[in-house]
Order: sequence, then C-alpha cells, then structure tokens
Amino acid sequence: MTECIRIGVTGSGFMGRTHVEAAKRSPRAIITAVAGGTRSEGLADDYGIVCAPDARTLIERDDVDAVVITTPHHVHVEEAMLAAEAGKHALIEKPLATSLEDCDKLIDAFRTRGLTLAVGYHQRFRQSNKTVRSIISSGEIGVVRCIQMSALFDIQALRNDEGFGGAWNWWTDPRSQGHILNSGPHNIDLCRWWTGQDIRKVTAHCGTFRETNPNENTTMALWEFSDGLMAQFWSSSVCPSPGFDKEDFRFRIMGDEGVIDANPFGQILLGKGGTAEIIYEQPKVSFDDASQAFVSDGRMQAYTDQMTAFIARIQGEVTDCGTEHDGREAVAAIIAMLNSSEQASQISLAAPPST
Repeated sequence: MTECIRIGVTGSGFMGRTHVEAAKRSPRAIITAVAGGTRSEGLADDYGIVCAPDARTLIERDDVDAVVITTPHHVHVEEAMLAAEAGKHALIEKPLATSLEDCDKLIDAFRTRGLTLAVGYHQRFRQSNKTVRSIISSGEIGVVRCIQMSALFDIQALRNDEGFGGAWNWWTDPRSQGHILNSGPHNIDLCRWWTGQDIRKVTAHCGTFRETNPNENTTMALWEFSDGLMAQFWSSSVCPSPGFDKEDFRFRIMGDEGVIDANPFGQILLGKGGTAEIIYEQPKVSFDDASQAFVSDGRMQAYTDQMTAFIARIQGEVTDCGTEHDGREAVAAIIAMLNSSEQASQISLAAPPST
C-alpha cells in the first residue's frame, strides 16, 4: 500500500482552500495544517486541522511532509526556501517566483537536497486539455503553426463577490509586477505541454486600465517558439462585464491539416475537411461562484488529480505534475514580455540551463 504524504498549506484564501480541499480528496494525501492569512483559523476549523501561527512554524512541524504554497507571488521564494531548508517537498501555485534569479535559487535549493519542487499547473489535469494534447500528438491536424489565445475577465466582479472574501491588495503590490504573472503561466504551460516547443522570442505591449494600479493588468503579445510555432496572447483582468462570450480562456489552434477551437471550460471543437465536430465538452467548472467553487467536482477534479500526481512524483513516479523547469520557462517568458513592453523591442529568451 502506498504511504500517504502529510500536507501543510500556506495561505488561506481562494487557492489555499482549494488545495486543502484537494488534499482532503486525494487518496495519497493527509491534510494536517494551514497557516497565513485572515481566513486561516476559519479554514482550519472547517477541516478540523491545525492552524499554525506562521509559515515557518507550519513548515517545521513533524506532521508535515510537503508544503503547498498559495500565498501572494512575491512570498513564494521565501516560503519555498524555508521548505527546502526544513527538508520538505513543495508544490508552489503558479508562478514559481517573480524573477529568474529566484527561480534558479529555488531549483538549486531543492535539487541539491533531493527534494521535489513542483508548480501548480492544474490545467494539465482537465480532460479538455488532455483531449487537445491527444489530438495534436496524434498528428490529426498536422504540424501546429499558429495559436491565438485570450484570457479576459473582470476582476471587479470577483472583488464585489463577498463569498470570496479576503483582501485583493496584493494585486496592486509592486512586488507582484503584474496580472500577467497570474494569467500567463497557464497559457504558456499549455502551449509548451501540447506542442513540446519552448518560447524563444516575445514582443509585447503592456498597459494598466480602469483602476489605480502600479502593475500591468492588460497585455497583448506575440510569441515565437523553438520550432517556428507562432502565438498571439491577449490577457486582461479588467475587461468590462459581461466581456466576450467564451473568451475568458480560449485557444484557436491552426495546423497544416485542421484546426482546434478549444475552450478548456467548455467545448473542444475539431475542424477538418470542411466540417467541425465537438470532440469533448468539459463538465461545468464553478470557478467564479464562491458557493460552488470548493464543492464542484467539475472544478476540484483537476486540483485533486494534481495533488495525487505531486505525491506520486515525490514517491518516484513519472507524472504530468508541473516541474520546476516548467515553472521557470513561464516566468522567463513573462519577464520577457514585461521587458519587451518597457523597451519597445523584441526580447530573445536564452535556452534554459541544462538539467
């Protein structure tokens, strides 16, 4: 029988509760403690677990084998380093960190200690996205040439939903750099995971609209991948409600022999030979409804499977759980987009360090 891994979670907000629930559901996990944030005591009470006074105390507990870090982006490196120094494995909600220097610092710290460092790319575990990957890898649409993406929503609608609670001030903290560190990693990772290519050049224009915020909240960018794939990315957290239908997370993929119109929260359409058909339809994912977000199997399935895959990786198995390299590649592309906008120039990305 596979031994369960005891999980502690830092952060008690939307994603903190998500990972506590995922650990509760995973057959390989035991959720033991939570720390950090104004909602930590209530979250601990809801699940009958320990509420530690701070991240260090939680990480150093004898009944915590691995830590899931869901705190604001700029805190990731500090808490993950505490985990490494304590000999604990870590799953960090995307992004891995806010700079390449911090990414490399974490990668080195975990690797030299023989610890598992993973990144929260739960989209890999949605059947919708697995279906896209299967179609591409089968060669059914031929060589993929272009991908057009949109990631548009209205942050004010979430801020106005009392069910989500908590503070949103970390979004406007300069250390957070921009919304793109929140929205970009999933798009970057899915493109890499689907195609096996890495981003090597970016051109971007970033802006801030509709709110007082020192950080980027809207980006339009072009990406060039290692084998010639072209991609266009439009991200914004301030697209006025109701926004554009099905453009909150959408991918249009063009191959030599066909196309895929993918809405990972809805339908996956395959177009080929002059006709289009629905290949898969994702069960409803309640990510924008606080009353359903943590009980909906449609949403929680991906996080639960990711938790199980993270633990399987700790135990020596090969899984689709996002690696430290996957995390670094996303941060590299995002920093390049911010730099491209600031410098009004195309930015080339160096090949990642050898592993």
